[in-house]
Amino acid sequence: MSKQPRFETLQLHAGQQIDPTTKSRAVPIYQTTSYAFDNAEHAANLFGLKAFGNIYTRIMNPTTDVFEQRIAALEGGVAAVATGSGQAAQFLALTNILQAGDNFISTSYLYGGTYNQFKVSFKKLGIEARFANGDDVESFVPLIDKNTKAIYLETIGNPRLNIPDFEKFAALAREYDLPLIVDNTFGAGGYLFRPLEHGANIVVESATKWIGGHGTTIGGVIIDGGNYNWGNGKFPQFTEPSEGYHGLKFWEVFGEGNPLGKYLPKLK
Repeated sequence: MSKQPRFETLQLHAGQQIDPTTKSRAVPIYQTTSYAFDNAEHAANLFGLKAFGNIYTRIMNPTTDVFEQRIAALEGGVAAVATGSGQAAQFLALTNILQAGDNFISTSYLYGGTYNQFKVSFKKLGIEARFANGDDVESFVPLIDKNTKAIYLETIGNPRLNIPDFEKFAALAREYDLPLIVDNTFGAGGYLFRPLEHGANIVVESATKWIGGHGTTIGGVIIDGGNYNWGNGKFPQFTEPSEGYHGLKFWEVFGEGNPLGKYLPKLK
């Protein structure tokens, strides 16, 4: 008998450590914005990223953490970050690695809201979305240049229901050393398809659809496959001192072997 939990078990239990005091079977809802620190040194270590723990709910919340760990397990990733919507997930996934002057290549077979976000909103930030001819791999090639930072696909196109040739796209991404980002909303949280097992590096999805399943809650999530070298020189945001975090170099602090992955700590 396999000791590896199957999908059905993971979707019920992954990411949860039973509270030793209450023994609650259901995941508790921690309705708080802030957290207590043991002392000033403990607080300093948390804020200085020398220790891992809860600082502020915008960054980390125990309830959200269970959801993130569970989705990462279902998708076969190393870590995840929850967002307020699927649109927010894809926006943050891309702006985490692109700067003004950069571009990314996307299939033209996209959900309408995604297409408009890419075409209109990113342009205002100085980031160019270049649309290939559907999911024809060869049409992506002439659009790639030195400022291209990612390739973007949907697992199952919405609403066209097309399915890209992931083997070919993974080979293309490896050839040009570009991260492959896949919207797996229609992959049902890893139940129908796991892009990370087929060459993807980052997965985004709307949690509103199959993950939520009830039409009651808007949400999104980003999953890091932990399988891309962000220190390859293409992404100075990871290797150069961060203006927003006291000169911290994310690749040095969250580099090889980090259990949180290398991509998401910078996003948070």
